[in-house]
Amino acid sequence: MLSPTVQEALNEQVNAELYSAYLYLAMSADCETRNLRGFAHWLRVQYEEETAHALKIFDFIMERGGKVTLKAIQAPPAVWDSPRTMFEVVLEHEQQVTASVNKLVDLAIAESDHATNNFLQWFVAEQVEEEASADNILQQLKLVAGAPGGLFMLDQQLARRSAGSAGSGEGG
Repeated sequence: MLSPTVQEALNEQVNAELYSAYLYLAMSADCETRNLRGFAHWLRVQYEEETAHALKIFDFIMERGGKVTLKAIQAPPAVWDSPRTMFEVVLEHEQQVTASVNKLVDLAIAESDHATNNFLQWFVAEQVEEEASADNILQQLKLVAGAPGGLFMLDQQLARRSAGSAGSGEGG
């Protein structure tokens, strides 16, 4: 059974994960309008992963006899200055999600909720991958700055991403 405090915190995380999905879907749409279909694809896959994360927490709350309370999802921005700016936002956002997950772990430990702590360890590991992936793409965007051919090649690489491979588009 979840304590009311842990239940509320997990519900907040469901909302945060759904916002993440919404953010990545908005980014995907922006990339589509720029004809950067590889970036759009990568971000669409990211949207799907974030939705899956929300559902994973949703299911955990239900499994523990809790009550899911869905809240309004904040609207994300619709346009970014450039792919580089976009991935600066992606990295910063993933760092915020990591902080949120870490706070959940701290709460589970403080409440001696070992089941929730164990459940959250998957998210701790996932956030390491999420941050590394976002940083990798950002660093590549910095390397190709001012070189449209480089942006084209990166777009092609990101188009190869499959579900569950957050890295450069070729697995990982």
